[in-house]
Amino acid sequence: MIQPVRKPSIFRLLRELADVPQTILAPLRGAADVPRSGKGEPVLVIPGFLADDAATSVLRKSLLAAGYRAFGWKLGFNLGFREGLLERMIARMEQLHAECGGEKLVLLGWSLGGIYARDLARRRPDLVRLVMTMGSPFSGSLHANHAWRIYEAINDHPVDKLPVPVDFQSKPPVRTVALWSPLDGVVAPATSHGEPGQSDLAVELPVTHMGFASSKPAVRQVIAALARELA
Repeated sequence: MIQPVRKPSIFRLLRELADVPQTILAPLRGAADVPRSGKGEPVLVIPGFLADDAATSVLRKSLLAAGYRAFGWKLGFNLGFREGLLERMIARMEQLHAECGGEKLVLLGWSLGGIYARDLARRRPDLVRLVMTMGSPFSGSLHANHAWRIYEAINDHPVDKLPVPVDFQSKPPVRTVALWSPLDGVVAPATSHGEPGQSDLAVELPVTHMGFASSKPAVRQVIAALARELA
């Protein structure tokens, strides 16, 4: 009998709390010490649930230090799927695509931001070179995490009945890489690893869920994974 995927333990969830201060203080912190691996490739960083561009500051500063052109999504706090959100994100992608001379974008999405990235790449593969998700629960049950009750509390729809038609479980028609962690205390690791065929590659990183975007050791690993893909 197949056992259902369970959300992370309370112990792992509590471990995530240690990374909250560095996420809140991200705008005041500098870049991680990273080697220069980029050649100006444009990277759109999409924040996770309840996060905004400030929360991804360390990641974007580090991408810039590594030689990439890093951009925030500029849509405030990520509160979940709302009417018109995906259209506004596509407009942001079109703007950056034009500003970068027609160069295709890397979509680097953290948690819920990675779910957006997968669907956006399916809708507009002409704008996307690579999708890389960080701890994004794109596979299996949308209840195998510690965030779904909060999501439903601030939205007018259940987490598994979204108000817009989306497809984030199928692999987008572009190169797609899933970064996941066995230490994730927010989403079940299996849901961000995915099943065979849902991504081109799944890469295990020993980081916390919060750490993907704000822990400097984790950010170094994320950028190293990105560099390997773009080499």
